[in-house]
Amino acid sequence: MRKRTEHRIRIIPLGGLNEIGKNMTVVEVDDEIVVIDCGLAFPEDEMLGIDLVIPDVSYLVKNKEKVRALILTHGHEDHIGAIPYVLRDLNIPIYGTKLTLGLVEIKLLEFGIDLNSVKLFTVKAGDVISFNNMRVEFIRTTHSIADSVAIAIHTPLGSIVHTGDFKVDFTPIEGEPIDLIRFAELGKQGVLALLCDSTNAERPGFTLSEKTVGATFDRIFSQAQGRVIVATFSSHIHRVQQVINSAEKQGRKICVLGRSMVNVVNKALELGYLKMPDGMLVDVDELENYPPNKIVLITTGSQGEPMSALSRMASAEHKKVGIIPGDVVIISAAPIPGNEKFVNRVINDLFKQGAQVIYEDIDDIHVSGHACQEEIKLIHNLTRPKYSVPVHGEFKHLIHHAKLAMELGEKNVFVLENGKVLEITKDSAKVVGMVQAGNVLVDGLGVGDVGNVVLRDRRHLAQDGLFIVVLTIDSSTRDVIAGPEIISRGFIYIKESEPLIEEAKKVIKDVLYFCRKNDITEPNAIKVILKDNLKNFLFERTRRNPMIIPIITEV
Repeated sequence: MRKRTEHRIRIIPLGGLNEIGKNMTVVEVDDEIVVIDCGLAFPEDEMLGIDLVIPDVSYLVKNKEKVRALILTHGHEDHIGAIPYVLRDLNIPIYGTKLTLGLVEIKLLEFGIDLNSVKLFTVKAGDVISFNNMRVEFIRTTHSIADSVAIAIHTPLGSIVHTGDFKVDFTPIEGEPIDLIRFAELGKQGVLALLCDSTNAERPGFTLSEKTVGATFDRIFSQAQGRVIVATFSSHIHRVQQVINSAEKQGRKICVLGRSMVNVVNKALELGYLKMPDGMLVDVDELENYPPNKIVLITTGSQGEPMSALSRMASAEHKKVGIIPGDVVIISAAPIPGNEKFVNRVINDLFKQGAQVIYEDIDDIHVSGHACQEEIKLIHNLTRPKYSVPVHGEFKHLIHHAKLAMELGEKNVFVLENGKVLEITKDSAKVVGMVQAGNVLVDGLGVGDVGNVVLRDRRHLAQDGLFIVVLTIDSSTRDVIAGPEIISRGFIYIKESEPLIEEAKKVIKDVLYFCRKNDITEPNAIKVILKDNLKNFLFERTRRNPMIIPIITEV
């Protein structure tokens, strides 16, 4: 039996490792749990029909009596996007900065969740909240969104520092620079474990300041003869502010498009995180009142999302805004891995519509919000952790980060996977097992009801199509009363494949004759034999493997 004085810490990533997005980390100190972030990810190509991917929180649900709080580092979707789904099973207090919680509130309202039913607590950098065995401190950082913070969890065994997403920007658009002094103070006091952002661990040097994008905007806006359309993430408040600043210098009005962009801009203006002169913001219905060279449109769609405002403009399907030859379209974001083809499709469609398109490959209209190698080294050197855990990134990012840490002389570096449990005691740290973790797939209103079997069927249907056989059999004589009727979707065009269809019907009749002769009367048994014979026949004739579904009705 463990003595009360023998404290134990467990660090368990439930998302964000070996992937981009879906960030969620569990820190368990004795019998108390705090959760850092609760994000979503975009589906991979093979996840046909899936809208979003969220973390599996089964471990938290099983241990809900231990969970004290959800702590948020900032308001990006990959850190807050899963909250409305997780709250269904785990309604716990949520702590975040003012802008972060403002964005959370937008999401909750979109899901029809009563804000009074959710425990939201606003904090600011420098605040500390206390539980029995831990104190949670919020540390100012800089990122591509305002009000971002790192987290220091002070425990009986030492401090655990989680950087969140960060970069070292000494000239931020809003607020003060990252609080490197506090990181250094924690390092002097002794940091037990550092969980540090790995997204840009492959990239040497430093990440450029966000202000460099503002200079590019100034140049493009001053040269543009027509409208300027800027697509970026709705939560990238700093980028939106720079668009506003450049538009103001050129005497242009601002119009905001896209539901999420409208919601976030309105919330940021309300909370004071965006500053815009009175009368500068105009409604989309007022655009015709201004010449093109006096308009800037800020829109969603920087990732080529099919239903975004930019995609609909590019395909001439937007109800209120079309592309005019001479428009300058700025895609001010880097494609998330896997989204490149969607972004390229939108770029090509915009060019076809007569727009001039400016994107990351041809101008400096985007800088990363994540630390490059020298900034990562700086945080490691300031904190001097006893144990290091690279977080946030694909496996290659984690490995590059681990190598950086070891080059700095760190010997206890743990490259984990989602679900792996890192247990720290007074004398040691080691991986002690695995908890349930993985992907929960969101498809429309369904959450978790689409699993591997359904995805396999969707891939099968997408690759080889569907072949349905419909029969009606007399239940007493076993004679065929109607059919066989064959329906095909995505496999062959029936009207042009009559010889194949007739041969398939012969195969079916031969199977039915075989079953009668061998006294096989159970419909399921007949279906199995039908599928096997048809599968062999169709593959031999077409070299394809459609999904075969026999439907047998007895009367």
